[in-house]
Amino acid sequence: MSSSENAVVRLKRAFNRHDLEALAACFSRMAVLVAPDGIGQDREEIASYYAQFLEAFPDSMVTPLSLAVSGDTLVSEYTITGTHKGPYLAAGGEVAEPTGRCIAVRACCWTVVEDDGLIASHRIFYDQLELAAQIGGTLCFNGKE
Repeated sequence: MSSSENAVVRLKRAFNRHDLEALAACFSRMAVLVAPDGIGQDREEIASYYAQFLEAFPDSMVTPLSLAVSGDTLVSEYTITGTHKGPYLAAGGEVAEPTGRCIAVRACCWTVVEDDGLIASHRIFYDQLELAAQIGGTLCFNGKE
């Protein structure tokens, strides 16, 4: 397994253990995370992003589906499952209060790993409407429900 692949495997394992310290250690000090529901521009902000998600879905787990590697760049496809038990800060700043509903959302990440095996850039893509429909909330997009 290459150091690039190992970085993504470490990240998924840390997420599934809900170990924010180990998760943050997967990223370089000045790493950037971009997702539909937030941006983190260093380890601390990235850990905060994941902490908010884990608060909303405290039993969440990632199940890898596929991984493509080209040098220092990886594209991974996975499913994230969990139960909506805390407030979820969605894209656009809307907060969905806990509904107790389960989610199973398909997602994809574009990840760039530095030579030292740490993640420099991590971009998460998922269908926000799929998540909103599953938690049963009414989230607003562009001022409309």
